[in-house]
Amino acid sequence: MATEAELKAAGEKYIPKDYDPALYKLRHSLAHVLAQAVVEKFPQAIPTIGPPIEYGFYYDFDLDVNPTDGDLEWIANRMRQIIKGKHAFKVREVSADEGRAIFKDNPYKLELIDGLTKGKDEYGNEAGSAATITVYQQDTFVDLCRGPHVETTADLDSKGFKIQQVTGSYWRGKSDNKMLKRFHATAWASGDDLKAHLERVEEAARRDHRKLGRELELFANEPIFGSGFPMLLPKGATIRRVLEGFITEYERKAGYQHVFTPDIAKKELYYQSGHLPHYADSMFPFMQMGENPGEEDLVLRPMCCPHHIQVYKSKARSYRDLPIRIAELGNMYRFERSGVVGGLSRVRCMTLNDAHLFVRPDQVKGEIAGVLALMKKAYADLGITEYRFRLSKNADPSGPPSTKYVDNPAMWESSTKMLREVLQESGLPFFEAWNEAAFYGPKIDVQVKDVMGREETLSTIQADQHLPNQFQLEFKDSDDTPKRPVMIHRGVISTMERMTSYLIELHAGAFPVWLAPVQVALVPIGDRHFDFARALTERLVNADFRVEADLSHGRMQAKIRDAAKMKVPYILVIGDKEMEANAVAVRLRDGTDLGQKPVHEFVAMLDKVNASRTLKLVPDA
Repeated sequence: MATEAELKAAGEKYIPKDYDPALYKLRHSLAHVLAQAVVEKFPQAIPTIGPPIEYGFYYDFDLDVNPTDGDLEWIANRMRQIIKGKHAFKVREVSADEGRAIFKDNPYKLELIDGLTKGKDEYGNEAGSAATITVYQQDTFVDLCRGPHVETTADLDSKGFKIQQVTGSYWRGKSDNKMLKRFHATAWASGDDLKAHLERVEEAARRDHRKLGRELELFANEPIFGSGFPMLLPKGATIRRVLEGFITEYERKAGYQHVFTPDIAKKELYYQSGHLPHYADSMFPFMQMGENPGEEDLVLRPMCCPHHIQVYKSKARSYRDLPIRIAELGNMYRFERSGVVGGLSRVRCMTLNDAHLFVRPDQVKGEIAGVLALMKKAYADLGITEYRFRLSKNADPSGPPSTKYVDNPAMWESSTKMLREVLQESGLPFFEAWNEAAFYGPKIDVQVKDVMGREETLSTIQADQHLPNQFQLEFKDSDDTPKRPVMIHRGVISTMERMTSYLIELHAGAFPVWLAPVQVALVPIGDRHFDFARALTERLVNADFRVEADLSHGRMQAKIRDAAKMKVPYILVIGDKEMEANAVAVRLRDGTDLGQKPVHEFVAMLDKVNASRTLKLVPDA
């Protein structure tokens, strides 16, 4: 059998590649410490599994009582005592029979041991050959575990964790299994790190687009529509309308041609494109339109690329015509499970700022560089300043075989080389990742982070030599022979839904002036000031600004608070002095008082801020 040092070293391979090894071991060890404390508090509790997760760990128990806040406090205090005991984490290899003897009263561990002997992991998934069975012990607690862990509990900070809640969870995530008690905890290297994390959690809650969407009257989710189909309210629809105009204007100036294509097509289109074999799980079921099954089956489109290919094919193309840049604010439909949809960030119907560029091979690099330049310009206007680039590739050749991607090694190598060279020649820092490509080709993904540091893809650029071949696309070259174009897929500002949700959280609902659903709120103090407010509203609206005048009979301070709460950039107070001077008293949404300004001076300032798309409310002199 292996030595303890060899077993500990072997456990290191189970640390996910993007996980800080020190944090992983710390959290895994704290999960065992929590399990010891829980079993001491509730001797009838049966431990199951307790892995590290993104910000901490959880541990599931078969437990027939609901722990109270007092119980959780007792468990946390007991954990601190265990930590101070400086107990070593010891590991040893055991046979399956020895393991069954150790855990004879724990049916969950017995099931795990049976799975390990059959080449399965702790979740019941196939993992290859039978695994070495190991047990870890600290103090009096023994657990079936592959590791890794810290050396002793002295390596843990007794102030670096917090038990957050206890929820229900089915064993192995299957609803036909028994409901367990899941203890959730966040864990960090120090008390200061824990405090910083909890502050990020609080800030993320303050910026949550679902919360702000309700408070700012941007969107709503009506049960009658079904999960994943949010309804944009007038203010949210205004943001979307402005975003659509913003990006289509940039595209038009960059030589894009905009089209409208159907949201639905015959299933044969998606068989030809490959979406049905590779993407069927994310597509809505067929709609049978013919009299006989399969005669005329229609399906909601999951992507627009097959439709834009039909635009390209609508007439013969010459090498002189290329590049052809086809763009559309295209509606797409994804069959997401109810449990994962929510707000605007995960929806079942979305509108993508989509485009497909049909180019000669010698134009690929230049066109992708142009897309990157367009994206950076759009991001600057939207206030998006922190992002990084990922070259997303197909399956890792050192990993298990994958049927997720089109089987054409030469094509993958060629397309990946194209994108890598563009990034290198653009001087943009990037990193590469396996298993992140589209099924038909590699991508440049633009990765952004939220307040919690979670990374997601906001924009993408894809090099595709597969679909042009599937659809036999051609252009007549200078030598009068038919050649195959390369297809570039790109979404500069993502879907309208995803971008809106991201911007809500990025700006905490306080949008730049040019994007704010209401740019100016007028607050007349009394009834005698209403006519002035109405006239000024008409003037600003005619100048294409978005204005609301509060002509209610509420108190002035309440009106100002209401406008600030709705994060309106400019709040204009109108009283006797302002009317006499044809002026307004200008307040900003953050409470800054700019004092009285002549109307023409304020309008000039508003026009300058709006036209420049600056993030500032007061422009530089």
